[in-house]
Amino acid sequence: MLTADRIIVPLDVPTFAAAIALVETLPDVSFWKVGLELFVSSGPEILAELKQRQKRIFLDLKFHDIPNTVAGACRSAAQYDVDLLTIHATAGRRALQDAQAALSEATEPPKLIAITLLTSLSSRDLAFDLKVPVELPQFTLEMALMAKECGLAGAVCSPHEAKQIKQLCGQDFLLVCPGVRPHTISVTGDQKRTMTPADAIKSGADYLVIGRPITAAEDPVAAFARICEELGT
Repeated sequence: MLTADRIIVPLDVPTFAAAIALVETLPDVSFWKVGLELFVSSGPEILAELKQRQKRIFLDLKFHDIPNTVAGACRSAAQYDVDLLTIHATAGRRALQDAQAALSEATEPPKLIAITLLTSLSSRDLAFDLKVPVELPQFTLEMALMAKECGLAGAVCSPHEAKQIKQLCGQDFLLVCPGVRPHTISVTGDQKRTMTPADAIKSGADYLVIGRPITAAEDPVAAFARICEELGT
């Protein structure tokens, strides 16, 4: 796989028109993330347009509901021919199993990956706000392991947890890592557990989700090219 193909750029924009403008600004980006904001505003139309342009799609809707509901949502999402689909591991073992089973009914299902813990959350948030009496690295490891046991293809995690998860879950367990910032970027925004692209890959990340360092750059094309160069493309 080309290193550039391991970079997933989020379409974190509010409208279909803004999304297409960004896609056309960055023609060399092959993998795009569609999250809640854009999908709620545009629906499947944006997915169909990206497929027509031969782009890969990470449909990041982070399903989190009772087992029957997430299974139905996954069954519906399978028709969109996306590559990756997310569910919160904290929905529980039964929900993960039912979601994976629902996708298995499709001819070409997306790979289902579990959100271990949002990268906007810190150890303090986990302990004091969510009242989880487990250290953050151990919590994410347990969530990833449960996802693997339920037959999921991988997990979303901070690059800081990637190495340990790979060691426990195996090299074939897919890891998608947000919270990735080039070494030239000092502002982390709402991401609290960050790492440079090169270090994230070394730690075991299969895909890097990199948004604002590219999309909010003065020259997005040059910013994307610099990151690819940093990764040795």
